[in-house]
This record gives sequence, structure tokens and C-alpha cells, in this order.
Amino acid sequence: MTTLTETKADAAPLAAARAGRRRRNRSVVLVLGGALVVVAAFSLAVGAYSLSVPDLLRTLAGQGTQSENFIVLSLRLPRLTLAVLVGVAFALSGALFQTVLRNPLASPDIIGVTGGASAAAVFGMLILGFGAVATSLAAFAGAVIIACVIYLLAWRGGVVGYRFVLIGVGVAFMVQGLLAYLLSRADLNDAQGALLWLVGSVSGARWQDISVVAVVLLVLLPVIRVLSGRLRALQLGDELARSLGVGAERTRLVLLVIAVALAATATAAVGPLAFVAFVAAPIARRVVGTGGLALVPAALIGALITTVADFTAQHLLPGQLELPAGIITGAIGAPYLLWLLATSNKTGKGA
Repeated sequence: MTTLTETKADAAPLAAARAGRRRRNRSVVLVLGGALVVVAAFSLAVGAYSLSVPDLLRTLAGQGTQSENFIVLSLRLPRLTLAVLVGVAFALSGALFQTVLRNPLASPDIIGVTGGASAAAVFGMLILGFGAVATSLAAFAGAVIIACVIYLLAWRGGVVGYRFVLIGVGVAFMVQGLLAYLLSRADLNDAQGALLWLVGSVSGARWQDISVVAVVLLVLLPVIRVLSGRLRALQLGDELARSLGVGAERTRLVLLVIAVALAATATAAVGPLAFVAFVAAPIARRVVGTGGLALVPAALIGALITTVADFTAQHLLPGQLELPAGIITGAIGAPYLLWLLATSNKTGKGA
């Protein structure tokens, strides 16, 4: 009886801690979701032709005037929808890379995956004369090919996070060299168009692109949910994961394939939006404060970053020229990368 009582007493603080973490996670998700709704409302209502909240709601219900329906439903809503979807895709891709490889630098834009997509897309645009659809397909193929190359080079009876990242960074530099060569050999007007794509932008969003990203997310999100338990086991290390019945290398490969698919799809739709995949998951883990996966908060933060960046690029910068959203995301992510490298060096640890 005493032992049973002591066991219950020991278990009570653990149960309370878990309940507290769940409450905090729910609160964070609600706050982030509310913030995303607010940003979405501003994105749809504010512009050269601004709408009040009642007019916006009426237009979204299909009861607006002809001009309101065109501006909101045909111009602003596709742009907002694409920004949200690619933000989710980039954020989840980064979260999976960083968790599976157990390295904060393991992000598709750091290790060359989105760079491979960029190189393939630019090659298609400048050398092969591809149109929009073919360019998107080339970008997807480029990301997949580069990811396979990195995986094969990093394989030594298994994949270790630091080796994968180091090889990925090396491949990323090679890809940047290829991009510089392609741009230097191109016609000036063609190079300008390629540079705009390389920065990353959600302007000119088409429902065709949106449907592709949406379908990929609808297929992969349930898979990520099913594999989340195995992902948590991988966080404990390969040996402990195997003791729990998780095939570490097989699970790692499946999750990396999913991460590459998410990054490739998002990059094919909008270009390589810099640092969204890199910063979303670390911010989410810090906000939640549990050190866990925080996949839902990471997805919401990714969507917030892309929508806020696009809104800022459209309306909040001086001058009349609208900038691509990738410039803003780069301005957000670069200081975080410098901070991460500085603090890692300060503690005497590698990445």
C-alpha cells in the first residue's frame, strides 16, 4: 500500500507538468492562429484600394461589388493563400531536417536543397527557355536530385547529422557557383527575371500553384502526424530509438524524403524564400518552451513570417517600388544565423 501511494505521489508532479505543457502549447497555438488571422485580414483589406472590415467580410462571402470581388478574390486572396501554404511547407521542412539530423543548421536553404531547386530553375529559364510550369517542375527535380546527392555522399553505413550538414554546405557553395556562372552568361533582361525568382516572391500567385502546394500538404501532413512518435524517439538518439522498436535509419530516410518534398514544392511555387525554414522551428521551440517538436507552432510561425514579410514588402517600406518577400525574410533570418553562429562559438561547440 505504501509503495502504491508513493508511486502515485511521484507520478502526480509528472502528470501536472505534462498538463501544463499541453496548456502552454494550446495557448501558443491559439495566439499564433489569432495573429495569423489578423495579418490575413490586413493583407486582404489594405492596399491602393482599402476595404473596411464589414466590406471585407461581405466580399469574402461573395456579396461585394465587381471591383471588390476582383481585388480581393482574384488578386489578394490567392497571394495570401500561397504565402500561408508555402510558409507552412518551408517551416515543417526545416523542423524535420533540424530534428532528424539534430543540428540547428540543418535547413534546406543552408544545406543546398533549395539551392539545387534554384539552379535547376534558372538553368531551365536561361538555357532551355522554360515557361512557368516547366520551371516549377525543374525546381522540384533540382531539389530532389541535390538532396539525393547529399544523402549518398553523407552515407557511411548510416547518416550522421554533422556530416550531412557539412556536405550539404559544400554542395550549396557549388550550386551558388553554378548559379553565378549561369547569370553571368545570360542576357541582361533574362538575368533580371531569374534574379527576381531567386529572391523569392508570392506575387503573381496562381490557383494552379496553390492547388499543387495544398495537395502536397494534404498528403504529407497526416504522414508527419503518424510519424511524430518515431520522430520524438529519434530525438533521444539512435540507440534508445532502436530499443523502443524504431528503425532509426529507415525512419530518418522517410522523414528526410518528406522534408525534401515540402521544400521542393514550396520552392517550385515561389522561389527560395530565404531563412523561413531555418528560423521557424527554433522560434517555435523557444516560444513553447518544452524543447519538443512543436510542429504546429512552427507551421504557424512559418505562415506568419511569409505573410508578414509579403505585407511589409508591399506596404511598409519607403518608396513606391514593391519588393519581393524574400528580401524581408532574408533580413529576418540573417541576424538569427549570425547570432546562432556567435553563441555556438562562444560556448565552444560546433554547429
